[in-house]
Amino acid sequence: MTSIDLSEYDVPGRGRGLADVVRWRYLLRLLIRKGTATRYRNSVLGWTWSYVKPLVQFFIYFAVMGVIFGMDRGTDNYPLYLFSGFITVQFFNEAFGNATSSVVGNKALVKKIYLPRELFPIAATAGAFVHFLPQLAILLVVAFVYGWVPGILNLGAILLGLLIIALIAFGLGLLFAGINVRFRDIENFGEVIRQLATWASPVLYTWQLIEEHLGDVMLYVYMCNPITVAVELMHYGFWKPTVEEHAGGWVGFAPHFGEHVGIAIIISIVIVVIGQVTFRRFESTFAQDL
Repeated sequence: MTSIDLSEYDVPGRGRGLADVVRWRYLLRLLIRKGTATRYRNSVLGWTWSYVKPLVQFFIYFAVMGVIFGMDRGTDNYPLYLFSGFITVQFFNEAFGNATSSVVGNKALVKKIYLPRELFPIAATAGAFVHFLPQLAILLVVAFVYGWVPGILNLGAILLGLLIIALIAFGLGLLFAGINVRFRDIENFGEVIRQLATWASPVLYTWQLIEEHLGDVMLYVYMCNPITVAVELMHYGFWKPTVEEHAGGWVGFAPHFGEHVGIAIIISIVIVVIGQVTFRRFESTFAQDL
């Protein structure tokens, strides 16, 4: 009986998870390109919507929180404070939402061919970052208008904040994407998380209000949220260089902030690991469930 060497072939269901992404990086680039090319297909304004939609939301929040509730009078350069935190949460919301629905959205590929299914959440997160760049460009213009002159620490804080957001969004997206194939309710649960994200971080208000109204213990718990840490890092990178250190301006990080940064990184990595394990657990039945 003739034996066949199968060592050079891929056996479905026996991939190496995220480790296979490097090997399939060409396909990953194609998926990212497809996502960005089709986002505004047959749209008159096209990529202009990437500027218009966040600006409209920003002006609504500024009108309510800044003008009506007086945050603009109590916080120096409040528009810059608000926008730097706002687009950070928007990046999380889009990356998390797109990653959650990425496998279901590519069910035609999942049912027909074998490829590492982790490519879909990764491509969705990378695509969200691409669409985040126009908002970042607007933020840079606003920051320069306010006299932004960053230092090395400010730029480092920005990069670290974006890294934390990307990790937590991808980890949660990977976790929810796997479960969402079998239980579609999880997508609605993810929508609830995205609605809460803006209010659960110091985007519209400052962390000092949490300390003032809820106390030190709740502030510590509040600061354990990785999104909160990322938002504060973005504030340090963009807003802090434009304000003086006095009441109403930059008054420093929340207590134990260095500890919270470490906690945020650890939580993000743990969620990625949990997401990968859960994703692999449901992956074997993706084709049937779809």
